[in-house]
Amino acid sequence: MGNTFLIILLVVAMLGAAFMLIRGVVAFLQTTKEDLNSQSTGPSASGVRQNKAMFGRIAFQAAAVLIVVLLLLMNR
Repeated sequence: MGNTFLIILLVVAMLGAAFMLIRGVVAFLQTTKEDLNSQSTGPSASGVRQNKAMFGRIAFQAAAVLIVVLLLLMNR
């Protein structure tokens, strides 16, 4: 029972990481020349979206790794 729940959580974490990866790539592809050449200080809106997607992907990947560790410890 416990393993099934952890495997479902693992699949959800993996799908979340894939979703955030795709979201970050789309944000990267939407970067315009004006964003790159702008003289304003601070990050552009595109840069902020890319950064949020990267942190989301890292969070989902960390959750997936922790779940795998729990599965390995439980099935020793």
